[in-house]
This record gives sequence, C-alpha cells and structure tokens, in this order.
Amino acid sequence: MLFESVVATFAFALCASARAVSNPIEVFKRAHTAGTVITKCSKPGVLALAYDDGPYQFTSSLVDTLNAAGAKGTFFMTGTLYGCIYNQKAAVKKAYDSGHQIASHTWTHPHMGSMGAAQIQSEMEKVEQAMVNIFGKKPQYVRPPYLETGGQFLSVMKQMNYAVITNDVDAGDWNNQSPEQSESKFQQAGASGNGHIPLMHETYQGTVTTLTNWLINWAKTNNLKIVTVAECLDDAAGAYKAGTFEGNGQTTC
Repeated sequence: MLFESVVATFAFALCASARAVSNPIEVFKRAHTAGTVITKCSKPGVLALAYDDGPYQFTSSLVDTLNAAGAKGTFFMTGTLYGCIYNQKAAVKKAYDSGHQIASHTWTHPHMGSMGAAQIQSEMEKVEQAMVNIFGKKPQYVRPPYLETGGQFLSVMKQMNYAVITNDVDAGDWNNQSPEQSESKFQQAGASGNGHIPLMHETYQGTVTTLTNWLINWAKTNNLKIVTVAECLDDAAGAYKAGTFEGNGQTTC
C-alpha cells in the first residue's frame, strides 16, 4: 500500500513537471537568432513589409496607410542618411506607438563589410541611443546597408545580439524599377511557402503609395497576414533589447 502511494505521488509529480516544461519546438521557434543572415520568414501565411533608409518625409503617411489596413510594418532606420533622425522624431515615435517594428539600418549607412569592429559597434550604438531618446527602446534587428554582411559585421552583430535581416524579394525601387515592375516580382515569387521579407525603401513615393497599397491587397487576396519581421520569425519579444534605458537628452546629430 505504501509502495503504491509512493508510486502514485511520483507519477503525479512527473506529470506536473512535464506540464511545466515548454514544448521544445515552441522554445526553438521563440529563440532569437543573432549574427546569422535571415532572408525570409520562418512560417507561411505571413508577409513582412520592410522599408529601409528612413526616417523620411513619407514616414508618417506610410504609417497611416499601414494602420488603416491593420498591417504592421518594419522600418529599418538610419541616423543621418536623409537628414538627422531627430528632425523626424514625431514620425519615428508615431510608427513605434502604432505597433510597427523600428529596427536599425546603421547611423550613417556605410559599407559595414570594410569597417573595423569598433567602428561597426559605434554605428549601431548611435542608432540605439537615438531610439532610446525618441521612444525608449534599443532595437535588436538590423538590415545592413547595401545588404553587405562581410568582414567583421556578423561577428559583431552576434556579440551585440542582433538578428541580421536581408531579403528574399527585391522590389528594385532603388534601381529605378516602377511599382508595376516591383509588383511583378512578388507575383513571380508567389504567396506559398514561408513568408517574404522584401527589400523596399520608404524614400520612394511610388513604393510608399502605389506598391504598398498593392501589396496590402495582394496579401488580402492570398490570405496573408502582414506582420513585422520579428513576428514573422516568431520572435516578437526579441524585436528590442531587454531592459530599461535612459535617454541622454540629445536632440541633434
């Protein structure tokens, strides 16, 4: 009788313990992957609209368009490429407050593959501080300028715990492709399989208006949910660095 009671108690404890342990697959899915190039989403049924080179004069209107569609975008922002980031402080804060992901595109948009580790780290830290000053968070995602990931870049990103994003569809707006030509690239890529992370730029009006609206409709037609890059990788909690950060009062670049 005593033996049976002990066995029953052990079995109950084992079951309770088993329930307390997370599913290994779920744990794996939630892992934040740093220092490795990621080109597309890790699951089907989603589309991660990702825009480089902001903030810019179109940022606020792009946020409005995405908000109206119930879509979440990702903004890979620089510090000084098109003027100082603080000059667009309201638009950056608006994007963050609307639930869009704000990520790094470095401070000056340099060729990171030819830079030393200290220079790379400085580029990233300046963006981090600006974002802390504007909305209180440090990003944990980066898309390198020119998609260059050579040299010491990836090792520094691993040390800094950054997820490194490139793309699997190139809209070609940077290369004078029209919105219609960009649309054909998505049609060729198709809506099946793991979701796309496109290379697009919020500095082109055709991308912000014509292409984005077309993509919103294309996603709806194909039953795709438009989410942030972090969400499409099952890493929503890893979009920003953990912790509370203090601003330094800086308002100029």
